[in-house]
Amino acid sequence: MRKKLLALLGSPHDHGSTAAMLDRAVHAAAAHGWEVTTVRLYQKQLAYCKGCRVCAQTRTCVIDDDIQEIAALLRTCDRVVLAAPTYWANVPANVKNLFDRLLGTAMEETATFPRPRLSAEQEYLLLTACNTPFPFSWLCGQSSGALRAMHEFFKTAGMKRIGSAVFSGAKGSAALPRRTEKKIERFFR
Repeated sequence: MRKKLLALLGSPHDHGSTAAMLDRAVHAAAAHGWEVTTVRLYQKQLAYCKGCRVCAQTRTCVIDDDIQEIAALLRTCDRVVLAAPTYWANVPANVKNLFDRLLGTAMEETATFPRPRLSAEQEYLLLTACNTPFPFSWLCGQSSGALRAMHEFFKTAGMKRIGSAVFSGAKGSAALPRRTEKKIERFFR
């Protein structure tokens, strides 16, 4: 059976540097036999989280929109690739909202620490593009802050991290450096 990849684009720019990173991952996965489903978050109807926390019991958000589709894909995939640009040392609002809306899908609340609801056999790969040039993108916490936010969601959900890639100094460029392309491609060999 073919492995399933959920490719999430958390950028409003379908032809920007973050999208180019996700496209590289999608092409590498497809070339190695993965079944790929791509979701562009800015094209989905996703209301903002209301903080009702009903999802903690129902395991899915009670707001009826595209989150149910994304939650179902997340539950059944073998690997997730999340590509989100770095916005002020964090992820864009739509990606943070995605995490909030997937609370009940990702974790069960307990008296102490959250209990993961996804599988440790599921993997995740994180991609981000940052306008700040290297090494300042990392030293000043820009790209590392965005990766930290993304990692925290998937780690708490119980998934296994396989890595990350950063395109620093990406301002105005959709052309990936060859070393970034190679790094992304290696995750699918």
